Amino acid sequence: MSKAKIVEGVFAIDKPKGITSAQVVRDLQHAFNPSNLFAPWMAAEKVERQRVNANQRNRRKNKRIDVKIGHGGTLDPLATGVLIAGIGNGTKHLPNFLGCTKTYEAVLLFGAATDTYDVQGRILSRAPYNQLTREKVEKALKDFRGTIMQRPPLYSALRVQGKRLYEYAREGKEVPVEIQERTVTVEELEMLDWLSPGSHEYKWPAKEAEREEKEIASKVLQLDNASATQEPRSSEPVLTSSLTPNASKELKRKNMMDDDNEEEVEFGLKPASKRRGNGREYLMSGALQTPEEADIEIPQLNPSEHAQTAQDSSHLPVSEKGPPAVKLRMTVTSGFYVRSLCHDLGKALGSLGIMAELVRTRQGDFELGKNVMAYDQLSKGEDTWGPEVEGMLEHWQRRPSSDQVTPADGASSPSELKDNQICR
Repeated sequence: MSKAKIVEGVFAIDKPKGITSAQVVRDLQHAFNPSNLFAPWMAAEKVERQRVNANQRNRRKNKRIDVKIGHGGTLDPLATGVLIAGIGNGTKHLPNFLGCTKTYEAVLLFGAATDTYDVQGRILSRAPYNQLTREKVEKALKDFRGTIMQRPPLYSALRVQGKRLYEYAREGKEVPVEIQERTVTVEELEMLDWLSPGSHEYKWPAKEAEREEKEIASKVLQLDNASATQEPRSSEPVLTSSLTPNASKELKRKNMMDDDNEEEVEFGLKPASKRRGNGREYLMSGALQTPEEADIEIPQLNPSEHAQTAQDSSHLPVSEKGPPAVKLRMTVTSGFYVRSLCHDLGKALGSLGIMAELVRTRQGDFELGKNVMAYDQLSKGEDTWGPEVEGMLEHWQRRPSSDQVTPADGASSPSELKDNQICR
């Protein structure tokens, strides 16, 4: 393994379940900082800091030198799979990955809605599911292929007049504009497996949302009509006029929705208080920040009315074996929310749905089983991960140079085309 040259670029790692994308970056820094592979980069960074002017040096002289690492699209703690990491000058290329298509495998669990649209949230509503069959799901999937309209989860990080949506709710204020659906493209969508009741271990969460929150969610998300067959994508915008001050309790989420679509390009892992307003925030598609990336409290509001009370739900026809689930695979463009697909598909089938599992199997040209490093390599020491990381970064550097390619297919410059070659 070379120790003299500066190694930097882009590679991918398989994020495990249960940790944030930010934690993966910290784990990479913990392994890379003392390594021989990145010693030349660290030395060059030290020299560069000594060359800057006095004012800059005064601000940076006491800052610890870490290998510069960023990631190119957040996966929440529930999700696993391809997490793209930029090293050194590779961080400059991370925004380009946000335009790449992505392939996901997800498990949709029927019969319930939660405030996070997944199994780690709190139940807001339940609906019948005994009527569901493999054939009905296959038929419903046709309406979710191609160019479709999708509404982001209400408590996403989308900005309205400079403020995120959940901040309006937290402050008990109405959002000044309607939450509009957005155009997204589903290039491929297929059912991998039908999981009949009793054949799987996926379960609804045990925690219930407060009654007041269920009532508001029922109005805002229209979940009270889930027992009737729904059109998968209503063209009517969701209004937030029902978000009253009493409903906007400042409860901190244990799970944040920065999951599935392309969210943020995260740089440097600075404390949230220092990152705010620094002009380097790449908010894409509106994922919520994780607790480590935002030191604010988020209100527990959202989806509907169930767990209505034992009396209300006792009439629902349900199986003693529990609800069915379905495993889906999809290839989607930027801005797509997998958890919103689960929510919308459940409603379209006359039930409800939440995301129980999510794996990003591909982003751009990085794909599990081909060119993505296993996370447990980090714990085996530099002799194990060093050659693999060096090889992947060198492969990245060997991409065709900008003077070897000709702009085409909408690329405005050779360098843009070079970066577009990472996407498909």
